Amino acid sequence: MASPSVVNVASRSFAASSSTYKRQKIIVSILFLAVPLALLLVFTYLPAINMVWYSFTKWDGFGPIDKYVGLQNYIDIFTKPEYFSVFSVSLYYFTGSLVQIALALYFATILSFNVRFKNLFKGILFFPNLINGVAIAFTFLYFFQPDGGLDMTVRAFGFAGELPLWLGDRRLINISLTAVSVWRYMGFNFVMFVGAIQSIPAEIYEASALDGANRWAQFRYIILPGIRMIVTLNLILAVRGALSVFEIPYVMTSGMNGSSTFVIQTVNTAFKNNKVGLASAMAVVLLVLIVIVTIVQNVALNDKEESQKL
Repeated sequence: MASPSVVNVASRSFAASSSTYKRQKIIVSILFLAVPLALLLVFTYLPAINMVWYSFTKWDGFGPIDKYVGLQNYIDIFTKPEYFSVFSVSLYYFTGSLVQIALALYFATILSFNVRFKNLFKGILFFPNLINGVAIAFTFLYFFQPDGGLDMTVRAFGFAGELPLWLGDRRLINISLTAVSVWRYMGFNFVMFVGAIQSIPAEIYEASALDGANRWAQFRYIILPGIRMIVTLNLILAVRGALSVFEIPYVMTSGMNGSSTFVIQTVNTAFKNNKVGLASAMAVVLLVLIVIVTIVQNVALNDKEESQKL
């Protein structure tokens, strides 16, 4: 039998080795995290801090920053219609996002049941999300041209009257651009809905079918409550996406004819008008709005989780 002194020495040795291992583990973790944290600091947080500082100046992007204007840039954003009124364009994209979510949910529900060639249809619906946004913009730019693909399609159905300029009419241009956005991003929502619907146990559908429930009843009482969190998440992402639309309208119209979004206006203010200070303030405003939407998203999702637990 080992003496107490030997046991104490062994326990102290084990404790020391365990402590050494923990310190080594912490040091290795810090070393592995040092590089990505340094990159995150240099290329994300420091530029963001500089952007906030620029927003209080009247800098043109060249030379030293020698004119501090305080909150004047923010006052200009909220008082001059050419800067803040472009947020109204986001309403088109938000409405389009609601249509996009509805279509994605519709197709996801249908293709979650036994349908012929459903894998083919899933691939077709998701395919636009894989294409580069610039390529999509150029494709639809020619599609909406006079006597282009859309005009030829409309005339193929027998319409012989004069067709509008889809990208030239201020009443139609944002609707046309929104339709392109819906076509491109619907696949993302579709995949999220399909994954959520397929996570519902098949036994629930079988039990409801035995009780006489049709497809609509299954959707209303089984599918929709089961994927409520995903629907809420997509709705909040739709708001964030509508606020930060840039690629498609910038490539197709350069923001002309009333199609400019807040992001396009920010880019033009910085690089065409050389008002980097004002553009920085616009970027800060957009950042704050997105942060608010993100906080609302987290609160809404946490509330849903708590209610489901209860």
